[in-house]
Amino acid sequence: MSTITFTAPRVTAPRPTLRLTRRGRIVVFVAACLIVMATALMLGTSSVATDSAGGDPTRTEMIRVDHGQTLWGIAAQIADDGEVREMVTTIKKLNALDSSVLMAGQVLHIPAS
Repeated sequence: MSTITFTAPRVTAPRPTLRLTRRGRIVVFVAACLIVMATALMLGTSSVATDSAGGDPTRTEMIRVDHGQTLWGIAAQIADDGEVREMVTTIKKLNALDSSVLMAGQVLHIPAS
């Protein structure tokens, strides 16, 4: 008669895929906090803006530029007669624009009416 031996397969505990030290957990927590704060700053909107000279705060409204709109056209809609040029300058200062070129979807601060 022959003897049959049976060996059970080895069962090993699965290794964790990611293991962080205390320092690693702190770094991940601080990075997550910084991402949340940066996102909040980007999405935050202000209803008061100042020009680059740091003058008096000006009440503003936010508008989204539509396709085909120009800075002159936007300024003409909100300015009194004959003050369009000054309104263009004001809008450029409020939004820190280097030129009068606008992109569709761009958000602008304009003086509140």
